[in-house]
Amino acid sequence: MWYGLFVVEEQFTPPVAILSGGGLTVLQAQLGEWDNLNHLLVCEKTSVACIVDPFSGEYWNDVCIKNGWELNLCILTHSHWDHTKGVEELLRVNPSCQIWLHENEALRGWSGPDTDRWSHEQYSSVNFEIGALSFNIHLTPGHTPGHVSIIGNGVYISGDCLFLGRCGRTDLFGGDLKSQYESLLYLKSVLRKLPNNWLVLPGHQYLLADGSTPTTSTIEELLKNNLALIGIETWDNFKKLHFLSFDDNLAEKARRQRAQN
Repeated sequence: MWYGLFVVEEQFTPPVAILSGGGLTVLQAQLGEWDNLNHLLVCEKTSVACIVDPFSGEYWNDVCIKNGWELNLCILTHSHWDHTKGVEELLRVNPSCQIWLHENEALRGWSGPDTDRWSHEQYSSVNFEIGALSFNIHLTPGHTPGHVSIIGNGVYISGDCLFLGRCGRTDLFGGDLKSQYESLLYLKSVLRKLPNNWLVLPGHQYLLADGSTPTTSTIEELLKNNLALIGIETWDNFKKLHFLSFDDNLAEKARRQRAQN
């Protein structure tokens, strides 16, 4: 099936171009039953493409082939299964693709597949090139020990560190409440220095308090409305936020994993 310029697998929604021009094209698609948002970053000058957190490797490889883009990079914001599900498939159909994540994901048991690992300190960043474009990869632990956030060229890809209305939970295996608090303080200081109209691209499409389910926001809207960024005024306020932990099967699984380690 085709939607505009972009090839689509029947079971998935079509990708949408949410940004183009100025050197960067960004495609977004909601894939899978967990409302995952995948983002493809394409350097318009070189046609080099990078997929972030692929839910389906074949899906994005097909998109790039049909559009004449070279998919040779993949970034994993973290190693939860719904953000890495498409990696093995991607390497099967595109063996030369580089798979990047932070080495601290090994602290929660990640053993691959990947090809390259960052090793910079928490609450700091390194440069990462996608074709002729340069992005900053910030280490923002809390949801997981090696969670990274991607910033540059008009976009902030937040993974599960920050959603549009709140932040990621910290009660899963490898999560840490205080690290998440420190990451949000760090990110807030970084975001305040960015243009207000830069796009925020989260890892999931979740319902907001007003009943809407947007897939993008702006830096200005995020700083004004995100409950987690508002809640970090004090540590006591932050740790009381209701979305940091849940009494569900995932939390129970995390408790068993911590007991085994």
